Amino acid sequence: MFRLLVAIILLFSVFPAQATEAGWALLRNGGQVVLMRHAIAPGSGDPANFDIENCGTQRNLSERGRLQARRIGALVDARAAPVEKVLASRYCRTRDTATQAFGSDVVELFPALDLPADDSAMEKQKAELLARINDYTGSGNLFLITHLEIIEALIGASAREGEAIILSRGGDNLHAAARIKFN
Repeated sequence: MFRLLVAIILLFSVFPAQATEAGWALLRNGGQVVLMRHAIAPGSGDPANFDIENCGTQRNLSERGRLQARRIGALVDARAAPVEKVLASRYCRTRDTATQAFGSDVVELFPALDLPADDSAMEKQKAELLARINDYTGSGNLFLITHLEIIEALIGASAREGEAIILSRGGDNLHAAARIKFN
């Protein structure tokens, strides 16, 4: 019984590393679309006085989140094919994750990655994102930095802060081909 328990623990502790290595292998090949949740931003939701143009009214990256974003960029630079483009939501925490990780020269703000106002907006954003994802044909990697709600709407699964999901594309059916956890 003890050996079975040890074997199960070892089996489950190996899978995250394998999933991460599979993700790096895909990124080294280039041409991938990567859905990524913003780096660590303490709290939940945004204050009542939220203004998308004013970072002082939003939930922002912590120092640990800024460090995490820089680490993400350094690791991607060292282990993957070039980053061709980075699309980020207009929220400060996603924009800051993108620029801290990849530099401002490759970052473009993309409102379809913003938190949706309602279910109707979510459906429109999802359609726009699916089109952008499925039309991508670059040789470098495309990163989309967004929020948990957008990730859940696109792939039906969750992601940790700073987690990268390499997408398996094909019409309206997106799913995670691999994941890389940056914690």
